[in-house]
Amino acid sequence: MQIIRLLAALTLALFAHAAFALTPFVIEDIRVEGLQRVEAGTVFASLPVRVGDSYSDDKASSSIRSLFALGLFSDVRIDVKGKILMVVVAERPTVASVAFTGTKEFDKDVLIKALKDIGLAEGRPFDKAMADKAEQELKRQYINRSMYAAEVVTTVTPIERNRVDLSFAVSEGDTAKIKDIKIIGNKAFPEDTLLSLFDSDSGGWLSWYTKSDRYVRTKLNADVETLRAYYTARGYLEFSVDSTQVVISPNKQDISVTINVTEGERFVVSKVKMQGNFLAKDAEFEALVSIRVGEPYNGAEVAQTTKSFTDYYANFGYAFAVAETQTSIDRSTNQVEITIKADPARRIYVRRINITGNDTTRDEVIRREFRQLESAWYDGFNIKMSRNRVDRLGYFKEVTVDTQDIPGSPDQVDLIVNVSEKPTGSISLGAGYSSADGLGLNFGFKQDNAFGSGNSVGIEVNTSKLNRTLVLSTTDPYFTTDGVSRSIDVYQRTTRPYADINSYSLSNLGASVRFGVPFSETDTVFFGIGYDQTTIEPGTLLPTAYSDFADLFGYTATAVPLTVGWGRDSRDSGLVPSSGRLIRANAEWSVAGELTYLRGTLTAQQYYPVTKKITLALNGEISLATPTNGQAYPLFKNYTSGGLGSVRGFEPGSLTTAEQRAQGAVAIGGTKKITMNAELLSPLPGGGSDKTLRVYAFVDAGGIYGTNESIQLGDLRSSVGVGISWISPVGPLRLAVAKPLTKFDSDKIQSLQFQIGTSF
Repeated sequence: MQIIRLLAALTLALFAHAAFALTPFVIEDIRVEGLQRVEAGTVFASLPVRVGDSYSDDKASSSIRSLFALGLFSDVRIDVKGKILMVVVAERPTVASVAFTGTKEFDKDVLIKALKDIGLAEGRPFDKAMADKAEQELKRQYINRSMYAAEVVTTVTPIERNRVDLSFAVSEGDTAKIKDIKIIGNKAFPEDTLLSLFDSDSGGWLSWYTKSDRYVRTKLNADVETLRAYYTARGYLEFSVDSTQVVISPNKQDISVTINVTEGERFVVSKVKMQGNFLAKDAEFEALVSIRVGEPYNGAEVAQTTKSFTDYYANFGYAFAVAETQTSIDRSTNQVEITIKADPARRIYVRRINITGNDTTRDEVIRREFRQLESAWYDGFNIKMSRNRVDRLGYFKEVTVDTQDIPGSPDQVDLIVNVSEKPTGSISLGAGYSSADGLGLNFGFKQDNAFGSGNSVGIEVNTSKLNRTLVLSTTDPYFTTDGVSRSIDVYQRTTRPYADINSYSLSNLGASVRFGVPFSETDTVFFGIGYDQTTIEPGTLLPTAYSDFADLFGYTATAVPLTVGWGRDSRDSGLVPSSGRLIRANAEWSVAGELTYLRGTLTAQQYYPVTKKITLALNGEISLATPTNGQAYPLFKNYTSGGLGSVRGFEPGSLTTAEQRAQGAVAIGGTKKITMNAELLSPLPGGGSDKTLRVYAFVDAGGIYGTNESIQLGDLRSSVGVGISWISPVGPLRLAVAKPLTKFDSDKIQSLQFQIGTSF
C-alpha cells in the first residue's frame, strides 16, 4: 500500500513539473531589481543570456549560478513577465569598519592586513562564513606567536544602507613557552652539545628579547636540519630523525618537544670519482672538490663541493647546471665511495633585471652597482659581485638575487633583486644652559641616501659659547656616470677649553673637495685639495706648546693640502662583514700657506668566518707625518690615540709620547701612530643568528710617538675587554668594557666607553 502511495506522489510531482515548466521564448528585455551599490553592468556582464536569446529553465538555473558566483548577493531570483526577464537580487551587506579590542601582541595594522589577505576589508561584501574565516585567521596569527590560549569573539552590528560594523574582541591569554626539549636516541654526542645548536630553547636571561622559548614550527624545523647537518658533517651518513613530537599542556602554557633520532654507523670516505660533462675543464673542477679521502664522511663538504660545481658552471652561463652525489656504502668496512655526477644543462642569458623592495632608493642607485647586464649571458661571478656591491652601499638590511624562469623561453631568465631598506639617516637634537656657557643648542643631521639618490648630506651645528661648530658635508658617489665620486666639506669650529671668558680659544676654518676614481671592481683612487686656517686667540691659561706654535707660525696659520688615497674593499657586507678585506691608504701634502707638511695613514682590516656565526676581525693602522721645507711640524696636525677606534680602556686622545711623559706635559698627540686590534664577534647569546646585535671580545694595542722618537713596541699600551655592538636605527652603537694590560702611571684610564659610528 505504501509503495502505491509513493508511486502516486512521484507521478503527481512529474505532472506538476511539466505543468509549471517554462515554455521557451525569445527575450525582449532584461530588467534588474534590488541593486544598491552594485552596478547594473556587473549583473548584465555575468548573465549567460542576452536580449534576443531563446530562454529556458536551464538558462534560468545557469543565470542564478553565475550571479551567486560573483559573491555579491545573498539571494537571487529570476521572474518572467511576458517576454521580459526580471532579475531580482538581494545584495550582501558591505563592511563599513573593522575594529579590534584587547590586542596587545600585534599592531592593529598587521591584523587588518591579515584579514585583507583573506578577503575581509572595509568596503567589501560580508557574510557569516567570512566572519568565521576571519576568526580562524586571527587565531592563526596568535598561534604563530605561541599564544595558543587566544580567543576571538566577533560582533556584527548592522547599520544603515545595508552595511555592518565588525568588532573582534580578543582575549590573548599568556604566551605558551617551551618547557623542555629532549633528544632521544643520541649516543655519540651529549644532549647538551646537540641542544646548544638550536635557536629554540627553554628560555634564558635574554628570552624576553630573543623570544627563543616561543615555539615556532619553522624555527624548530630549521633546528632539526641543523642537527642533521651536525651528524652528517661527522661521518653519520645514515643519520635520521624518526619523529618530532610537540605536546602542549592542558592550560596551553607549556610546550614539550621530543626529537627521536637514529644515529647509524660512522663512515669514512674511501674514494671520490667524477662523471659528466665538465666543459673540458676537468682540472679546474677537480680543484673544487673539498671532500677528503680517508676522513669521515662530511655532509657539509659534499654540499660545498656540489655548490662549487654549480657556481663554477654559472660563470659560463649555465645557470641550471646540476651536480649530484651518489654514495656506495661498504658496511663491512664502514667505508663510502662518492661519485659526483654533473651536467651543465643549457646555457642561458638574462633577459631583464627587476628590482623590488626599494620603496625609497631609486632603481638607478642599485642598477649602477650591477655588473651583470641585461641581454647578456648569465654570469654567476658577476651576479655575486653585484649583490655584494649593492650590500656594501649600507642602505639595506638584506639583499638577495633570485632567478625567475620565463615561460616559453628555456634559454632566458629574469633576475629578481629584492632589497630590504633600513634607515640611513640620523638626527640629534640637544640643548643645555649654564651660567658660564649660556644657552647652547646642538643639532646634527646625516643622511647617507638622501631622497633615495645615493648621495649623502650632513650638517652639524653647536651654538654654545665654549664650542661653536658648523660643518656641512656632501658626497655624490656617481658624480660622473662612470662612477667617479665627489665629496665636499666646509667647516668652522671655535673651541674655548675653559669657561673663563678671558681664556684662550682655538678657531679652525676650512673647506675641501675630493674625488674618487674606480680603477677596478674593488679598487678606488682618491685625490683632492683643501684649505685650512687655524687661529689661536691669545688669553689666559694658554699652553706653552701653543705659544711656541704662535712664535713659529703666528697666531693665524694656513695650509693648502693636496690629498691622495687608495682603497680596496672586498668585504661581503658593508654593514656586518664576516669575510673579506678592506685596505685604505691616504696621504696629505700641504704645498702652500704657513704650514707645510706631509702625512699619511695605512689601514687594513681582515675578516675571517670562524664558524657560521662567529667572525674574527683584525685591524691594523700605521700613521706617519713629517714637516717639509725645513719647518717644524704643526702640532694641530698631530695624530692622537686612545678610546674607541684605537686603544680602548684609555680616555679618548689621552695617550702621550715618551717626551711628553718625561716633561709631564699634556697629551697633544704625535707624528707617529700605530694601532692594532683583534675582535672575536658573535651574535648575542640567545639572540639566534641576528648579526645586527653582537657581543665581542677584543685585544687592543697602540701608541703615539714624537717627531724625534722611533717606534718602540715596548711603549705600546694594550688592553683587553668585552663589548656589545648594535646596528641601531640611529647608527652603529658600540659599548666596551676594557682593562688595560700595559700602561704608564700618567695614563688616564676609562674602563667603560660608548660611541656611535665607529668600526673598532
